[in-house]
Amino acid sequence: MNISSDFKRELLKNLGIIFICVACSTAISFFMIPQNQPAPAVSTEKGDCGEKIQTKVQKNFFSDTDIIADIVEEISPSVVHITTKVEEKTVQNPRQFFFEDEFFRHFFGFEQRGNNFQKPPIGRKSVGTGSGTIISEDGYILTNYHVVQNASEITVKTKDNKEYKAKLVGKDRYSDLAVIKIKEKGLTPAKLSDSSKIRPGQWAIAVGSPHGLDHTVTLGIISAVRRDVPQLSNVSFIQTDAAINPGNSGGPLLNIHGEVVGINTAIIGSAQNIGFAIPVNTAKKIVEQLKSGEPIGHPWLGVAMSPVTEELAKALGIPSDTEGVVLSRVMRGSPADVHGLQPGDVLQRIDGKKFNDPKAVQEEIKSRKVGDTINVQVLRDGKVIGKEVKLGNWEETDTDY
Repeated sequence: MNISSDFKRELLKNLGIIFICVACSTAISFFMIPQNQPAPAVSTEKGDCGEKIQTKVQKNFFSDTDIIADIVEEISPSVVHITTKVEEKTVQNPRQFFFEDEFFRHFFGFEQRGNNFQKPPIGRKSVGTGSGTIISEDGYILTNYHVVQNASEITVKTKDNKEYKAKLVGKDRYSDLAVIKIKEKGLTPAKLSDSSKIRPGQWAIAVGSPHGLDHTVTLGIISAVRRDVPQLSNVSFIQTDAAINPGNSGGPLLNIHGEVVGINTAIIGSAQNIGFAIPVNTAKKIVEQLKSGEPIGHPWLGVAMSPVTEELAKALGIPSDTEGVVLSRVMRGSPADVHGLQPGDVLQRIDGKKFNDPKAVQEEIKSRKVGDTINVQVLRDGKVIGKEVKLGNWEETDTDY
């Protein structure tokens, strides 16, 4: 059969196009597929059903479903359930059955005056629960001050269901921390971390006895750090959304390595999953003093402060860009009161250092020692006044403003 030259040329042309396409696709595939990616390690194991092929894959938080369980298993011997008994004496008053709440007593005027409607005091026992964190193998346990503050009897139950009578060794209302001790050796202390390194968004694990349900575990994240809640304590808290309930107080807040970063302390009852823990670094600073029972000093100025806002500036008759913080209250008998500071003063400097944030002033006072003298510059009635103030020691008593 005769093949024309035109057909031959067309055939060769098509074959050339096909060759070029194959070559291009091969080159593209070469560059798109990683050439140096290591293959998963494969090992063989002989069993009853012959050889089994196993693939070793590196585990992470999401692939290892046992990571939390492993952490809890390790920390559980270091967490205890605390039961307290409190003896209270109350005055009997027929009105109190309806107006026990402070709100009603204050706003409706039902106060006990004289001996009217009163009967002899009666004793009443109440039971409280909380949690604790073992910090030494010889029986020292860290918990919250408010868990044991009025307890006439403290009972500790460990993970293995052994019960011990505990003794209150040291307490500090300022930080809401306390140390109790049981007579036991060979306990497993928890590992204490560095709470200054935690960041919002990191994992957080809470372990404790909410409502008496000992060794309950909840998981969440660190929601915020250095959170001030003056109604609770004078420390800057760790905020977490790991579920914390009554009874969790004194238990540990852990990082993903199973180390204690905080001591669970309180919640906002009207919110959902807003809990607070005392940073473990705060505890580490005073734990030896708590263990020894020594009183702990806290440098104290005795003022409540607010930033300079437009409203405050207008009320005080000062420019809105005035530097400093406003002393909104001065506690009676406090160092600030004794040395002549007054409500409405604008504190501008301490020892020559400028301040515009109440929190920064608090941190500055905390960094000093009881008995230190500081030079304070305040703005009062348009004049700058200098005062020397000797810092006092914050006492565990309620003082009026």
